[in-house]
Formats: sequence, structure tokens, C-alpha cells
Amino acid sequence: MVRQDGNRLVIEEGAARVFIECWGEDSLRVRMTAEPVMDANDWALCEPVKAVTPVIAFEEIDTTDPWYRGSEWEKYHQKGVVATLTNGKITARVNTEGWISYLNDKGEVLTEEYWRNRNRINRYCVPLRVDARELKPIKGSSDYELTARFEAYDDEKIFGMGQYQEKHLNKKGAVLELAHRNSQASVPFFVSSRGYGFLWNNPAIGTASFGMNKTEWYVKSTKKLDYFITAGDTPADIERNYSAAVGRTPMMPEFGLGYWQCKLRYRNQEELLSVAREHKRRGLPMDAIVVDFFHWTMQGEFKFEPRDWQNPEEMVKELKELGIETVVSVWPTIDERSENFGEMSAKGYLVRADRGNANHMTWMGNTVFYDATHPGAQKFVWEKCKENYYKKGIRIFWLDEAEPEYGPYDFDNYRYYAGPALQCTNIYPLMYAKGFYDGLKAEGEKEILSLVRCAWAGSQKFGALTWSGDIHSSFRAMREQLQAGLSMGMAGIPWWTSDIGGFVGGDISDPYFKELLVRWFAWGAFCPVFRMHGERSPWYEREQEFINNVRQLTSGQDNEVWSFGEDNYEILKKYLFVRERLRPYIRECMRQASETGAPVMRPMFFDFPQDKICWETEDQYMFGADLLIAPVMEMGMRERSVYLPAGLSWTEANTGRQYAGGERIVVDAPLDVLPVFVREGKHIAVYQP
Repeated sequence: MVRQDGNRLVIEEGAARVFIECWGEDSLRVRMTAEPVMDANDWALCEPVKAVTPVIAFEEIDTTDPWYRGSEWEKYHQKGVVATLTNGKITARVNTEGWISYLNDKGEVLTEEYWRNRNRINRYCVPLRVDARELKPIKGSSDYELTARFEAYDDEKIFGMGQYQEKHLNKKGAVLELAHRNSQASVPFFVSSRGYGFLWNNPAIGTASFGMNKTEWYVKSTKKLDYFITAGDTPADIERNYSAAVGRTPMMPEFGLGYWQCKLRYRNQEELLSVAREHKRRGLPMDAIVVDFFHWTMQGEFKFEPRDWQNPEEMVKELKELGIETVVSVWPTIDERSENFGEMSAKGYLVRADRGNANHMTWMGNTVFYDATHPGAQKFVWEKCKENYYKKGIRIFWLDEAEPEYGPYDFDNYRYYAGPALQCTNIYPLMYAKGFYDGLKAEGEKEILSLVRCAWAGSQKFGALTWSGDIHSSFRAMREQLQAGLSMGMAGIPWWTSDIGGFVGGDISDPYFKELLVRWFAWGAFCPVFRMHGERSPWYEREQEFINNVRQLTSGQDNEVWSFGEDNYEILKKYLFVRERLRPYIRECMRQASETGAPVMRPMFFDFPQDKICWETEDQYMFGADLLIAPVMEMGMRERSVYLPAGLSWTEANTGRQYAGGERIVVDAPLDVLPVFVREGKHIAVYQP
């Protein structure tokens, strides 16, 4: 049966109850439990939303099976009730069986539940016995295995869902793991070409399958079903509604608009300073430089090793005078030999194992991850970083290993303060970022940014700049990062970057890698954050070093803009200044992201939803509303096919040539040129001052 309970609809079937209620403008939240009390976790939906009073209606209809009408069986005339709850542009319609459909303000179906089951009202039998909502009890517990099914539509395209290392921007037909891994970030929100957005508000391990026959969400262990659905006339409307519900990114700090220099790794203070000094001596812009991992005494001690980093305060001060911010890497791994291990273990601040050895990683030491879902652990780690980094002038943290990167990913073996990893592990990177955001905010910081190697729905509100992890140095990986960055933007994470040139396998003497690096660097200038990084093999041949019996990590080859030959240096230098000229434009894009949730880099259809070709175009994108970017992502390519959206003209930034929209053109793309087009009526300096 379905009934009204205040401003919500409640569907009751035995012990199970479904709540349908407004959740901000044009949006609904749907929850289901089979327990006496609904689980209280709001997960991503913990932001205050605009209070809305829905329109709720009940209509009695004739449910007599047409088979019986006009026959002797018509005397068994039956009636049923259809309930609707309308919030602006979205309506939930609950039929006489309790099955839910979602409609827009034109009465068109957006999506609806997938039922292949018995119809009790009119005894019409569909014998498959497949329910749209299944909470199957896990024996001997109050936990459930959950499956939720929705109808599939041949014309539907799916965009978002976070970061997966694959080639397709449109996720229709994909099966996606709802789990984090190094270079994989599960952010379970998507925008549909049918005019709605959908958040799977559940951080449990599972899968999302966007099949041709049905859409299916599955998790192995949970307490409830919980999702958010919103409707809008445009993708921008949908992103606005979604970001209002889960939180928007703050305004990007000014240093985030410029160039970030990084490598694996600057081994000591003098090496890092020499790079910064040389950069400025050459008159090149740089806004941030990164002190990468293993600058510390030991994992879990969160402080500089004093032999190689003799005076961090003076280093930070000199960099500040050069106009460069210092970024410091923090890992969540706590070495069993570290000075903090005993206290953190005693206080329950470490992730626990249900069985076997408690070690989670054995790289450069036996380590356990700290429990970022534990408020006490968050504060403990921040206080150590405050004492050893913040008080030395450091304001920006690189929160690495944020998935966390278990070895192996046996999620059924780990347990957090927030619950079993199977039920909540995907919340880890968000809570990791939150601990540093809260700590910095308590110190009075207003411009907060943390570089984080993973994200979940809502991470953006804690100043999370997500990068795409330890990816390969290849054109294939570069192409995959394009869809990864666009998918993250559509999933609500507007601050995104990748390791320019890739992380693993780039040899700076290899012509293939040099061309890859140049093309990637040019593309990086048109990404939300412009950041160089990579291990740059082959590694120097150095003997193993130890300090106080702790092995020290060596370093890869050089990774500065002058490291790849004089001819390539001139091209890289060119794009450093392209980025500088774009600062005012990028600043405005970041403001829009903060105020409306609009992605900084976004698929073509975001700005041109009426142009059908834009929904099919995956190898170019919009950088803000006014710049069309067509990156070159193939070895040896020297010209590019570009589609220009209809209804306006476009100016090629490199030549000044104008083209009519609605056409596909081929333009020159020499090694030093990334094709960029400026929207009609806009005057943006890209290649020319």
C-alpha cells in the first residue's frame, strides 16, 4: 500500500518501507529499509537543501484486467490507487502495485523501475519474479544484499560516474565497479540524455551496470537503499540541482590557476630550490612546487627528514618570495616502527582487519592505513601535520594513497569506525580530505585546496583537487584521461588534473615520449589544473640509502620544462604563457563552478544540448563556456578533425580564421599547436597577447 506521511509518500510491503520525499528543487530522495528504523546515515546528502512543499495526489483507477471486461468475469471489478508526488520539474508516480516511475514537467517518462513480477491486483502473471528493489537479508545479521533495477532505453546516454581507465565517455553499456583503486575513483552520479541526474547515495562496494536490457545497481552489504534523482531542462540545470544537494567546490585559490611543478621526486631541499630558482631565472611562471613522498623520517610520522631537509621554514619562505606555494605529500600509511603507531593503535585510529595479518601495505615498510572515518584519527593526523608542516608555512597538502590503496583490495577484510569496509569504504577519500579541510579552516584559512588521489560524491566541498593516479606514459593513457576528466566533471568534481606525460614508463631520451610529453603539456594548459609529474624512467643507478635503518627512495630522471631538448623547451615555454594569458578566463570558470556546480572542463553537449552531434562527440570538449579544445592524442598526428557546434560561428585561436558552426572541419595541428576555437562574440587571447 502507499500512503502519505506529511510531505513524503510511503510505500509499505510487509516489513519493508520506501520513503519518497523532496530533496531540494526539482529533486527527490528515495530510501528503502526492511528494519524498524531507517538507517540515519545521509552519506553524500548531508547539505541543507531548500525546503519545498510537494504536491501529493491520489487517484482511484479501474484495475480490472481487460481480459475479463465484457465477460462473465467482469463482475470481479477492481479498483486501485495511483499516488503522485511532484516537486517542480519532477514527479514520482507510484502505481497500484507500488512500482515507481519518474516523469518530467511535460509528463514524459525520465526513467522507471524495472519489474518483471506478479501483478497482485488483477492477477496478471509475469512469472520471471524479478523485483526492482531487493533487500536480501544476510543471515545472522542486520545487513542486506541490495539490488535496484531500472528500465533501459535505447536512446539513453549516460555521463559521469567518476574516473575509470577506459576509452568511452558515454557509459551506456558499461559495467562499473563501485570501488576505488589507484587511478579509479567511483563517484556514483550520472547525467542522462533523457533529462535527469541520478546519485547512488551509498558508499558500499558493488557494481553499476548500464545494460541494454536494464540498469542495475548492486552492493554486497548495506543497511538500506538510498538514491537521489533530479530533473532539468539542460545538463547545467541538473548539475546545479545536484551540487546544491551534495555541496559545491569553494572558489579556487589564485595559485591553483597557474602552473604546478612536480616530479618523483626532489630528494632534498637544495635540489627543489635549484629548480624553482632556475624557473624564475628564465622568467617562467610557476605557482606551486611539490615536495613528494619519502621526504619524511618514516611513514606515519608526518615530518621532514632533517638530513635532506635542513631548514624547511627557510625553504618555504624563499619559495614564497619567488611567488611559489609549497605543496607537501602526506600518506595515510602508518609504519609499525613509527613513533605514532603505538598510540594510534591503542586509540583505535587504525583501519582494522577482520582476519589475518593487519598490515595493509608492505612497500618501504610494514604499514597500516589510518582510519580517516574516525573523527579522533582525523584530528590526530591533522595535529601532527599542523605541528610539522603548517607551522613551517605550508598550507597545501597532497593527500596521496587516498583510495586507500590496499594490497590486496580484500574489502571484506577491513573495518572502519564508520562500519565494515564493504558498506562504507568509498567514503574514505572524502573523509581524508575533510580532516585537512576542517583543520585548515579552524586555523583561519579561507582558501583551502588539497591534491587528493581519489574522490567520492561531495569531496569537492572539502577543496579536493583530484588527479587521475599512477597512469602510464602513452598516447592511449592520455586519451583515457580525457574521458576521465570529463566524467569527473559531470560527476560533480570540477577540480581535476592528470600527471602531464603520464606517471609510469616515460623515458626522457625516447622520441616517442618527447612527443607525448609535448602534446600532453599543451593539453594540460587547458585542464582545470596545469601540473607536471612523473617517475621518468629509467631511474638513476644509485646504491640503496638508509637513514636510521629506514630505506630512502631514489629519484627518476629530470622533469623540468628544459629537460626534453631545446626545440621542445620552446613549445613548453609557449604553453606556460598561454596558461598565464588565460588566468582571468579560468578564474571566471572557477567562479562559475563554485556558484553553480558547472564543470570547468565539460563534454560538448553541456553547452549545446540541442545539437545532437555534440552528444556523440567524445574527442573534444569545452573549457568553460567559450573555448572549444581539440587535443591531439595520437603519435605523429599533424592535423585534426573538429566539429563546431551549430547556431554560431567560431574563430580558430591560432590563425584568427572564422568558421560557421554546424560543420566538421580539418585544421592543421603542428607539434606546437593544440587546436582551440573561440565562441562567437568572445575575445579571448589564447596564442596571441
